[in-house]
Amino acid sequence: MKNLKLTFLILALNLFFSCTHEQNQNDSQMIEGDFSTYPVYEGKDLEMTYTKEATTFRIWAPTAKAAVLRLYDEGIGGKPIAEHKMKKDKKGTWLLKLDGDLKGKFYTFQVEVGDRWMDQNPGVYAKAVGVNGLRACVVNLAETNPQGWEADKRPPLANFNDIILYELQVRDLTISPTSGAKNKGKFLGLAETGTTNSAGYATGIDHIAELGITHVHLLPVFDYLRVDETKLDTPQYNWGYDPLNYNALEGSFATDPYNPAVRIKEFKELVMAFHNKGIRVVMDVVYNHTSQSFKSYFNQLVPDYYYRHDAEGEFSNSSGCGNETASEREMMRRYMIESLIYYATEYHIDGFRFDLMGIHDIQTMNMIRAEMDKIDPTIFLYGEGWAAGACPLPDSLRALKANTMQLNGIAAFSDDIRDAIKGHWSDEKERGYVSGKPGLEESVKFGIIASTPHKDIRFSMVNYSDTAWAKEPSQTINYVSCHDNHTLWDKLSVTNPEDSEADRIKMHKLANAIVLTSQGVPFLHAGVEILRTKQGVHNSFESPDSINQINWDWKTKYIDVFNYYKALIALRKAHPAFRMTSTEMLNTHLHFSHDESAGIVAYSINGNANGDKWKDILVVFNANRTATHVTLPPESTWTIVLNGEKYLETGIETITNGNLMAAPLSATILVDTQSVK
Repeated sequence: MKNLKLTFLILALNLFFSCTHEQNQNDSQMIEGDFSTYPVYEGKDLEMTYTKEATTFRIWAPTAKAAVLRLYDEGIGGKPIAEHKMKKDKKGTWLLKLDGDLKGKFYTFQVEVGDRWMDQNPGVYAKAVGVNGLRACVVNLAETNPQGWEADKRPPLANFNDIILYELQVRDLTISPTSGAKNKGKFLGLAETGTTNSAGYATGIDHIAELGITHVHLLPVFDYLRVDETKLDTPQYNWGYDPLNYNALEGSFATDPYNPAVRIKEFKELVMAFHNKGIRVVMDVVYNHTSQSFKSYFNQLVPDYYYRHDAEGEFSNSSGCGNETASEREMMRRYMIESLIYYATEYHIDGFRFDLMGIHDIQTMNMIRAEMDKIDPTIFLYGEGWAAGACPLPDSLRALKANTMQLNGIAAFSDDIRDAIKGHWSDEKERGYVSGKPGLEESVKFGIIASTPHKDIRFSMVNYSDTAWAKEPSQTINYVSCHDNHTLWDKLSVTNPEDSEADRIKMHKLANAIVLTSQGVPFLHAGVEILRTKQGVHNSFESPDSINQINWDWKTKYIDVFNYYKALIALRKAHPAFRMTSTEMLNTHLHFSHDESAGIVAYSINGNANGDKWKDILVVFNANRTATHVTLPPESTWTIVLNGEKYLETGIETITNGNLMAAPLSATILVDTQSVK
């Protein structure tokens, strides 16, 4: 009997040492500086899993020696009501299960790495946070759904080429006293319908719907650092490109930043309001850097892992913001993918714009596309195909504009057409095509064919690109202005101060007439349709509301400009020839004229392109200050449907002599007369 007990004891000891050795062996596999050796956790339960009976907490912190969770009654201030040691678990994770209903309780994590206890933090996967994002909160997400949320559906979308993007900042749209909104500067303010300015013109969401927009692009609405949510009575402003909690929402846009459930519910109400108007919602996401470096929540859990470093071991900085994330590392890659899946499913988000997408690696971006396709292949993905500085990851591996052809169903912004139309973004006094700089016609043409391969383009004359970079037209975002740099109106005011307001308005209308009739996906900066100004401020990321707000009295003053933009959008939506779906289709149906005088860009779209009811279309842009003669194809009579003043589907004027005098600073679209009858 004693021998049998001894045998069992020996077996138990062997099993114990075997398990301990296996655990130690797993730990020792992590090699300092070689992040590829870190264990990868593939579970879907990181951070917090709530039920009424118990809540489970799990964090990934493979280099930690110990981990502690603290519970609080409030999201800020006060002492913890409980402290619990977490247990080391599989694949570098730490686990804790607490019985009972913890809904409404706040919590933080803290880990010991080496000989240092890192800072308390809410974890990196937190989906609900208290004021200023210092502590996470236990919530039941099902209880944050507004009435009717289960029936909320994405508005129909046949092709990415049908998209018309409208970039806005939540606060800007309603904060002005002229907005007519009750909840000014809030999610709920932007969701309000029936708002008008003093003259009775629609503002806010009704204005956007009236304009004909298909997708609103929201500047960051995730939780960011540089607005103090405890002092919202004090004027503060920030665009939000300083991420704090990626998976939680910004509290300053909520009516109560102290209650985590409020911001979640109110943002869902915003999304549903746009969907009810037939408008999809795009989120601006900023996974390329964090607002803090060493002190970031990522770094406080797993030091250095989530970031790239330079040769000296310092944080590399291709973001221009002090650090850059390492999307090629497995847990950062998984983090991005899981975060996007969360927003697409929990919030019904319809698209994502990637800030400084050129910092991310191509493989991660393509994996994101594949995951979005599983949810809904009409979710639109696009981003900036550049970085703000040198990057340690080779160019060949990054989602740069030049590598767009390696991206699957992901679009990039075209700086080629942007700077060709209005002038260089960083040289505020440099003019562009519409404002009087010669020699930019070929760059404008390159934008018109959405940066795709086309036999009529002389690539040696294009401003930034010596070859096509988009595989299909839907991979190009054409635009002339956005939140960055001057508004279009301010840019023209700087480059052309000697011109009359009337002539600058003509330039302004011509600029976006090019954008809205080009192939690819057009993008408008909110308020451009009413000549938005930021009073000449070049970079308004933290300027006051007086600079950033949209003054809705501009709509009254410039209603003719608004109606022109509205007409351009109606033209685009009514005629699929301006949104062809393939490069092959473009080469078959769209042909440029190379015989025109300086300042003229002219092309034809023939053969009922993309199923258009118009058989033959001529488009003429005249950037000259004088009327300019253009010879029309003699085999048809032509009817003008768009000029510098209006769009009329049934025709404005018919030309029978084959000669067009294109008005100065204008776009002219003509259709074979038989198609108009």
